[in-house]
Amino acid sequence: MKIIKHKKVNSTSAIAKELRLEPWTVIWAEEQSSGYGRKKDYWFSPKGGLYFSVILPKSNIEDLQTLTILAAFIIAKIIKDNFKIEPFIKLPNDVYVNQKKIAGVLTENVISGNIKFSVMGIGLNTNIDKFPKDLENTATSLKIKLNKDVDNEDILKQIIKGLKEQLKSISQ
Repeated sequence: MKIIKHKKVNSTSAIAKELRLEPWTVIWAEEQSSGYGRKKDYWFSPKGGLYFSVILPKSNIEDLQTLTILAAFIIAKIIKDNFKIEPFIKLPNDVYVNQKKIAGVLTENVISGNIKFSVMGIGLNTNIDKFPKDLENTATSLKIKLNKDVDNEDILKQIIKGLKEQLKSISQ
């Protein structure tokens, strides 16, 4: 796995789609100015959160749809196992804690000429102190729940490891 880290970008998924890198390359940003989720909904991405996109290996569309759902489960399991917080998964791609969104997953297929690949973007609210007024009743972070910072790089590596294991098992 190769990680390309940036301080601030518009969107890690936009960069990943432009660069067409090899599978399992990760574009990671400390903050995003134009992060987005399903239906192009804005994803609040200030410094402190974990925002990344990963180039997925070629797979069946069904496998990618399944992997998107499994990614939410992987994130929920990491939250539960590492931090003893009980998450809730809102299918197909969101993770909630106490009825507030803490993570989202978006997988996009890219077709350009003969090149076809998929990019999975993940936003996980980790070390965010507070949210704007319009989000404070609908979003939360691990820092708010735990009252301490968490290790974004460690969580990133756990998520990628889980994705690799799950894609291998569903693609057999």
